[in-house]
Amino acid sequence: MTKKELLYEGKAKKVYSTEDPDLCIFEYKDDATAFNGIKKGSFEGKGEINNQMANFIFRLLEKRGIRTHMVEELSKRETLVKKVDIIPLEVIVRNIAAGSFSKRYGVEEGTPFAEPTLEYSYKNDELGDPLINDSHALALGIVSKDDLKAIADIAYAVNDALKEIFAKVGIKLVDFKIEVGKTSDGEIVLADEISPDTCRLWDAETNKKLDKDRFRRDLGEFAEVYHEVWARLKDCYK
Repeated sequence: MTKKELLYEGKAKKVYSTEDPDLCIFEYKDDATAFNGIKKGSFEGKGEINNQMANFIFRLLEKRGIRTHMVEELSKRETLVKKVDIIPLEVIVRNIAAGSFSKRYGVEEGTPFAEPTLEYSYKNDELGDPLINDSHALALGIVSKDDLKAIADIAYAVNDALKEIFAKVGIKLVDFKIEVGKTSDGEIVLADEISPDTCRLWDAETNKKLDKDRFRRDLGEFAEVYHEVWARLKDCYK
């Protein structure tokens, strides 16, 4: 399978068409962004780590019955995926208060929740990806009620699986965001990626941040923690 036309270039990856209209190729970049692209950075090899880590995690999720867009890892930086129509929602699940949740509601960072919280952001850069609720999503025509049920089921299933996966390597899953899309036959599947770019991950013993907050907050060791998370996963799930 070969890359054809560049269909889309986002903050972290490029998406190419292939000779099969139902398949695309993701090419991961080394770039990092924060605050809706205002802050920019990178480190060499980031794209390779995120590509391999996301695929590794997707394979673990598939074994747990969660359908994803992944087809085949083509190289350290490239992956063949099913072409999906992305639903313009960022689906956010939180287990522990952090980041924007703590700022919005005045909850001390690190406060655990009795139950995971589910949030949606409307994926629209011009509007700053505002938070929306189910009624807003229906009013905007983004989804149907059945879609919302399917998305919520996927989000909670991913949360349960990721908590277990990361707990085995000594990491707390604080929160994460996912994207979902519809395949050509209308199935809603997990898409995009799961990595320290899209998850808040804290060391289970020290609460050291092992994710993109190292970059957002100028904490240093940005590249090092990505390598550390990837190494922990590989070593545990050989």
